[in-house]
Amino acid sequence: MHAQKIMQTAIRGRWAVAAIFLANGFLTGSWAPQIPVFLTRLDISKFTLGLLILLFGAGAVAAMSWCGHLISRHGSRTVLRWFGLCGSFGLLAVALAPNVPLAAIAMFIFGGSIGGMDVAMNANAVVVERRLSRAIMSSSHGFWSLGGFAGGALGGFAIQSYGHLAHASVVTALAFAAIAVAIRYLIAEDRPQAAEHRKFALPGNPLVYLIGLMALLTMISEGAVLDWAALYLQQELGADLAIAGLAYAAFSGIMAVMRFFGDGVRNRFGAVMTLRISALAAAAGMLVAGLAPSPFIAIAAFAFCGLGIANMVPILFSAGGNQEGMSSGTGMSVVTTMGYSGILVAPSAIGFVAEHSSFGPIFVALSGLLIVVLLMAGLAHRAEFAPAPAE
Repeated sequence: MHAQKIMQTAIRGRWAVAAIFLANGFLTGSWAPQIPVFLTRLDISKFTLGLLILLFGAGAVAAMSWCGHLISRHGSRTVLRWFGLCGSFGLLAVALAPNVPLAAIAMFIFGGSIGGMDVAMNANAVVVERRLSRAIMSSSHGFWSLGGFAGGALGGFAIQSYGHLAHASVVTALAFAAIAVAIRYLIAEDRPQAAEHRKFALPGNPLVYLIGLMALLTMISEGAVLDWAALYLQQELGADLAIAGLAYAAFSGIMAVMRFFGDGVRNRFGAVMTLRISALAAAAGMLVAGLAPSPFIAIAAFAFCGLGIANMVPILFSAGGNQEGMSSGTGMSVVTTMGYSGILVAPSAIGFVAEHSSFGPIFVALSGLLIVVLLMAGLAHRAEFAPAPAE
């Protein structure tokens, strides 16, 4: 009876953390349609907008790098409660900002709250995985993709019909309500981990940095498709704007669907084998996209790449959160910070290279980075699940 009660609590915790992934994705996705209004409302150049978006990224990375320390002291459930409730107001703060200095502060805080939420919810998903002795990370990221898709798809219509402030207010109310309900059912780590880090310190285990490097290489590819695939189709393959937009839509849509199947695949074939097959598929898709003779072949190749990348990041996050000798939060903090810096740094670096080259060879080179992840896949063995031993 006691074991059954523990399992019911774990299952409730599984859906609670899924709701928070959904809310985080919804907040992030709802920001994208606000960008054009933000640009005209503050009367700023694209360069200034770029710097403000960079501040969002800087806030996220700053919170991510510190969040592991907070989780090791207070547990992922407590930290997720703080960041989740604060994070739900981030978009509204940006929408209310009347000038550039206040917008800069709002963007840094919004990025920090979303980044802190990200580490804490991934760390909590690892706790749930341990309790259930099975993978849930891929489908959790599937809920994030679903939230992002909903936020992006509904936002433009809502802003056009009711204005940017009404949109931000409704997004805030929905996110806050979902998070406020979900945090009541989150599960905590088995034992306090405060003894692990009395002061802020980086973990000494080199393996966690290698896992972080694999996440970085994977997420560089994700960032490249997000920021440059449409331009590649338009400028180099002669697609019109409507067709060019399908590249990321196909990539992210297939990725979201695949993430809901990912846990079943991983539970059946194991994390390392799933990671190897995924990396091979992603590398093949990226290579064909870079060599594609027509827009439609490129779109199909990017979709195939999304099929592969879908479960690479969740497996690497699970591996990071399950390292020996450190809390799930500490390992997760290192891997998420290194991984997300790939999405933040790569787009500007790729833009610089593309000015002196073309996008095709860049996508071919990115397929090589995914082959490196394939060769390193054995390091992700900590993401494997065996039945939990009896206490």
